Amino acid sequence: MNNKLSTSKATKINLTDFKTIQMRTFHLSWIAFFLCFFGWFSHAPLMKSTIAPDLALTKAQTTLAFIASVGVTIFARLLIGSLCDKIGPRKSYVYLLVFGAFAVAGSSFANTWETYLISRLAIGVIGASFVITQYHTSVMFAPNVIGIANATTAGWGNLGGGVTNATMPLIASGVAAFGLAEATESWRIAMWVPAAIMLLVAFLYWKYTTDCPKGNYADLPDERPQTKKGEKGLFLTAASDKRVWILFLMYAGCFGMELFVTGKASTYYQEKFSLSQEAAGFIVLFFGAMNLFARSTGGWIADKFGKNSGLNGRVKILVYVVIAEGLALLLFSQMNSLSLAVTSMVFFSLFVQMAEGATYSVVPFINRKALGAVSGIVGAGGNVGAVLYAQYLLRSGSSLQEAFFAFGFVVAIVGFLGFLLKFSPQEEQAARDEQKKLEDLQKEVDAAENTTTAAMA
Repeated sequence: MNNKLSTSKATKINLTDFKTIQMRTFHLSWIAFFLCFFGWFSHAPLMKSTIAPDLALTKAQTTLAFIASVGVTIFARLLIGSLCDKIGPRKSYVYLLVFGAFAVAGSSFANTWETYLISRLAIGVIGASFVITQYHTSVMFAPNVIGIANATTAGWGNLGGGVTNATMPLIASGVAAFGLAEATESWRIAMWVPAAIMLLVAFLYWKYTTDCPKGNYADLPDERPQTKKGEKGLFLTAASDKRVWILFLMYAGCFGMELFVTGKASTYYQEKFSLSQEAAGFIVLFFGAMNLFARSTGGWIADKFGKNSGLNGRVKILVYVVIAEGLALLLFSQMNSLSLAVTSMVFFSLFVQMAEGATYSVVPFINRKALGAVSGIVGAGGNVGAVLYAQYLLRSGSSLQEAFFAFGFVVAIVGFLGFLLKFSPQEEQAARDEQKKLEDLQKEVDAAENTTTAAMA
């Protein structure tokens, strides 16, 4: 009976459990995403004071580098979702981590604007790691906890964006302090730190995870998502569902904005409040630190509403928090004192990450068979949003403060699109049936364990 439960989706999350495949996958997926996010944004806090002077980059070039790094992830996320469906999340993550390690380390050899741009394009591919993390936890956890499972692994992984803003300047300063490189070239050696750790995690992911609770797709071909004869391909099936594109736009409004703020917040504080690179990076850490609980909170609330109000209840929570995010961004954009700016930024961060958690509490129920494709398309929406925000900043001539103000209105309006997202009675019933089946299995196992314990006593 225990073996039967171990090969099914988990109905609860035990953070101290490192024995079951579901919880090993939970922990390794957020750690892998954390490192990918760390490497993806490792250049951002070093750009203004270190990288740009070293390579003589203009302000327009630094913005283009950001657009390139975020923009290429759009295509990477679309591809990686389908790759998960074909070869499984385990192999997909290992391949991506190894590629990312070489991309991040390789960026240290850039010596012209052209080679630097190419390196940032390569680094941007690892932003697709988010899709694998969400895919892997979705196949490991039951409907009653899928929201908080997806939200927590993504939230703790996103924390890498805040940590890199605080630690990369310190690593670069340490490189210069020990005389390993000149101050303006210290970033080159600093890039090898996240690259080395990514290779280590790739090894751990290969050894300690499987594609699904029952094992790997290579050994269990029937567990791999696949279409029947005459059906559309998995990607086309996902792309033909208008609900996927509504979530695409809503994710552009939340994760797209988080990407933009993560990449620009350090520069914003340095320019508006005349802070040092290290001080600005430390403040931005607060923005990323909200991932410790904010995204999980969004997923947890969505799970609770889903239990009482069904799948459409999950959608309502998503709408509310996206609208609140837009209003919070408007508030942040109008703060002219440092203390109020930091406070309102944390307030905004709470809602933006709750919105992300709520989004991926809905995604697994759109199309179970095409989960990878749906996750990839919706995830790509975040990057499309970030690129559009950066393009507006580049082409409009607006200051960051003016851009944040305009984007607040955009996000709030996007939030209302969620009212167009509906689930059929059949889809609602299928989610309830799956949950009941897994809960009944859990009760059987608990009863058997209690009987065994009583007999031993």
